[in-house]
Amino acid sequence: MSSPATTTWSIAPEPHDSPVAAALWRAYYTEVSDRWYLLHEGRRTDSDELEREVAADTGDYLAPPGGLLLVARYGGEPVGTAGLRMLDPVTAELKRVFLHERARGRGGAALLVAAAEDGARGLGAERIVLDTRNDLVEARSLYTRLGYEETEPYNQQLYAEHWFRKDLTRLTALTGPRGLTGPTGLTG
Repeated sequence: MSSPATTTWSIAPEPHDSPVAAALWRAYYTEVSDRWYLLHEGRRTDSDELEREVAADTGDYLAPPGGLLLVARYGGEPVGTAGLRMLDPVTAELKRVFLHERARGRGGAALLVAAAEDGARGLGAERIVLDTRNDLVEARSLYTRLGYEETEPYNQQLYAEHWFRKDLTRLTALTGPRGLTGPTGLTG
């Protein structure tokens, strides 16, 4: 990858079934599945299971009009995703937030979540919710830092152990040490 001083982020909608989206979904699922299995069973995800589970979740719920998939690119290279699906007319669910390890630590996760929040507002959402697991401590830390609050369960997902929500009616811009100019101010 290029140096952080000369490389910029871009975030744009992507069809949920594009080759880029499929490759990022596979990378996301592999990482979170391997992490769970290594923690609980001391092994990586079985390749047959990986293929079965990746194929089983087509991501159709990320397609318009009730969904959205965003792809983050760093220096033009696709390195991450954030998806949305509307649960009801005013509630969006954040899904598949992921950055390749090689792109982490450069502010992309916050940009991706901010772009997803903007996308949720564009779909009419007044609030956004998500679920995550105990072992995804970095994700929980990110959501807390970005103003998400832990809440009661809103679903019965098998691996969900923490649920978060954020009110989207209060528009806030990202600013800070990285010099971000707004929710999608894509300078790195």
